[in-house]
This record gives sequence, C-alpha cells and structure tokens, in this order.
Amino acid sequence: MNHCLLEVEVLEAPQVRYTQDNQTPVAEMAVQIEGLRPDDPPGQLKVVGWGNLAQDLQNRVQVGQRLVLEGRLRMNTVTRQDGTKEKRVEFTLARLHPLSPGAAVPQAQNQAPPAPAPQPAPRPAAAGPAATPAPRRAPAPAPTRPASAAPVEAAAPVWDTSPLVPLGDDDDIPF
Repeated sequence: MNHCLLEVEVLEAPQVRYTQDNQTPVAEMAVQIEGLRPDDPPGQLKVVGWGNLAQDLQNRVQVGQRLVLEGRLRMNTVTRQDGTKEKRVEFTLARLHPLSPGAAVPQAQNQAPPAPAPQPAPRPAAAGPAATPAPRRAPAPAPTRPASAAPVEAAAPVWDTSPLVPLGDDDDIPF
C-alpha cells in the first residue's frame, strides 16, 4: 500500500490549471522536506492536488507555511532537453492538514498522567475484643487523562471524490 504522511514547508504557491476533458481543477506546488540527519540536505518534491483539494490548496496555502500532507508517492520519468531520462518524485495529495506557525504540542500531552497521591498506611486495630475493625479503604482511582487530552468530538471525515491520477507503467518507486 502506498500511503505517506509528510511534514513539509511550502516553497512555491500552488498553481491551478484545469483538465481539457472535464475541466477538473489540478493544483501543483513545490515543497521542501527536512533531511533525516542534521547534515542531510533538505529534499524537494512536487505536490499535486485534484478537484476540491486543488481549490483548497489555492485558497488556504501560502509560501513558507508548514503543512502535514497525506497521500501517495509516484516516480515519473521525464525526458530532458538533451535526451536523457530523469526520474522525479511526485506526491498526489489525499488530505491537507495545516500546522499553525510556531505551534507546539501542548505540554499536557508530552507528560505521563499524574501518579495517584500516596495513601497513608492504615492504622493497626487495637488489640482486644472491644476493638473495632479498621475502616476499609476504597482502591485508588485509576489515573485519569489530563483535561487537555480529553477526547474532542471530531466531525466525520470528508473524502475527496475527485478522480485520481491513473497509474501508468512509469510508477517505479525504487524502495
């Protein structure tokens, strides 16, 4: 299965064009991905969005914005002007998740749930027949999630029903 999540920075504003046959909008933009190691150079790739996603890209995406993109990778073979063939990666967008600038993961999500408060040891019962039994303590409640990590009711996902790019024989992903 070819499904990817990429955190990217937008290098070029999305350019929208329309197909000749049924005038489906197609948006293309260039993005940059950070290298895996600090000394690795950043990678660049072309992102393509079809239909409603093309309109979304045009309306919501700006140069320099950080996004999480969900979709699939393809390798395209392109013939250069000098006649040599070159393979270029292309990302077909399925969903777009904007990241607000400077957004960080809330502190409560980074920490483990708070440990329950220590319970004092039960007092020993007095010896003798008139002694009353020590009261039984209820077990400590299970740790609860922090208030900021409470489940948020999410709207039902919206699926893009626009046509996908037909897969050809040039989809040779080298990994």
